Amino acid sequence: MNPGDVVFSEITLRLLVAVAFGALVGMERSYRGRPAGFRTHTLVCLASSALMLVTVYESQWFQPGAGGRVNIDPTRMAQGIMTGIGFLGAGVIMKEGLSVRGLTTAASIWITAGIGILVGIGFYVPAALTTALTLGTLSAFRYIERVMRTETFAEFVVRFPAERALTDPEVRRLVEQSDCSVKSMTQRFRRVEGVMEYRMMLRTLDPDRLRHLGEALRARDDVQEYRIAPTGD
Repeated sequence: MNPGDVVFSEITLRLLVAVAFGALVGMERSYRGRPAGFRTHTLVCLASSALMLVTVYESQWFQPGAGGRVNIDPTRMAQGIMTGIGFLGAGVIMKEGLSVRGLTTAASIWITAGIGILVGIGFYVPAALTTALTLGTLSAFRYIERVMRTETFAEFVVRFPAERALTDPEVRRLVEQSDCSVKSMTQRFRRVEGVMEYRMMLRTLDPDRLRHLGEALRARDDVQEYRIAPTGD
C-alpha cells in the first residue's frame, strides 16, 4: 500500500473517532438542555484533533531546506488549543442574579478539547477512557449531587407596609421557624411608598425549607411582597 494512502487512512480514522467521542459528550449536554450541546462539543473535539494532526504529520507537508533541521514539539499546539478553548468556555458561563450557570458545560468543552488532542496524536485508548470517565462524571455524579446533603443558599427579599412592619429580630425569628438561618441582612425604608424592606441571604440544609418559608409568608396578611431566589449553578 502506498505510504500516502496509509497516512490518509490514519488521518481519516482519527478525525472520525474525534467526531464520535465529541458527539458522545455533546449528546449528554444536549439531553440536559444546555446551550453548548451536541454540535458544539463535536466541533470542538474535531477541531482539536485536526489541529494536532498539523503537528503530528508535519513531515507530510513541510520539507526543510538542504541541511535544515526542524524540531517538532506537539505540546506547543496543544497549549494553543487549550488557551483558545478558554474563550469558548467563558462564553457559556452566565450570571443570573446571584446564580452562576454554565460552569459544568464550560468544563465539558475544555475536556472535549483534551479528548480531541488525544485522538489527534493517536492515543485512542486514553481518549476512549477519558470519554467514558467524562460521561460517567456528567451522569453518575449528577445523582450523587442530588442525594448528597449540601448547603443551599438563597437571596430573600420581603416587604411590609411601613405601619405594620416587623422588627429585625422578628424577621429573623420568622425565618428561623422554617429551619433557615440568616447570613446577612440589610434594611430599606421608603417613606413615600410606605414600604419597609428587608433583604438577606439565607442558608439551609434542606431546599424544601425555602418552600415552607414561602408558604408561611403567603399566610401572613402583613406581608406585602416577597422573593426567594436560590443561588447556584
